[in-house]
Amino acid sequence: MEFDCALTENDPPALTDKSTEAEKLLHQKWERANRLSLIFMKNSISHAIRGAIPDAATTKEYLTNVEAQFQGTSKAQASTLILKLVTTKYDGISGIREHILKMNDMAQKLKGLSMETNDGFLVHFIMTSLPASYETFKVNYNLQKDQWKMNELIAMCVQEEERPKLEKADVACLMTADSKKRKGNYNKKPNVKVQKRDAGASASGSNDSKGKIHCKFCRKVGHKQKDCPDLRSG
Repeated sequence: MEFDCALTENDPPALTDKSTEAEKLLHQKWERANRLSLIFMKNSISHAIRGAIPDAATTKEYLTNVEAQFQGTSKAQASTLILKLVTTKYDGISGIREHILKMNDMAQKLKGLSMETNDGFLVHFIMTSLPASYETFKVNYNLQKDQWKMNELIAMCVQEEERPKLEKADVACLMTADSKKRKGNYNKKPNVKVQKRDAGASASGSNDSKGKIHCKFCRKVGHKQKDCPDLRSG
């Protein structure tokens, strides 16, 4: 609705008796945009803050007064963001992706306060915020010649975070399979071979512990009872 012309265009010269219709229309358009813009701005500011901002006749002057009023607050906000960015460490609870996005958001806010940080600096800064469990991961990155961008950092960190979980899952599967295998072996009946005794040996002779044949009649070794000479002589 062209309300922004009061911000993008300078105020037109005052009207005179010699002003043309085009100049009158332009002046009317600018005054309307300036008046409505001031109303919108003031209505968007709380009453407690609005009273501390000096009033102005034009939109540009009013914005200058707002900037002067909150310039000190912006510096304090920048100091708070820098301190928070330096002290933030990954707690291992919220998720590595959320942690990186949170630090990136703080860097973007600093950029809006004229304190811009490039992606390379921010990537190294995020690396320092990772716990000791990521030490090998950080060493491997430092050994690489290529420098990661923010999306690459997020992808690699998420993969590194999921790696221990996958390894634990593999170990758990192996332990479960080994347990089932052992349980199956315990349930099997032992294969016990029972040797049949020689019927003839049980009747007329038997084997001693050394496997030798002895006679049940004379108790001598080397023959069975049916072949015993003492039994025949008797």
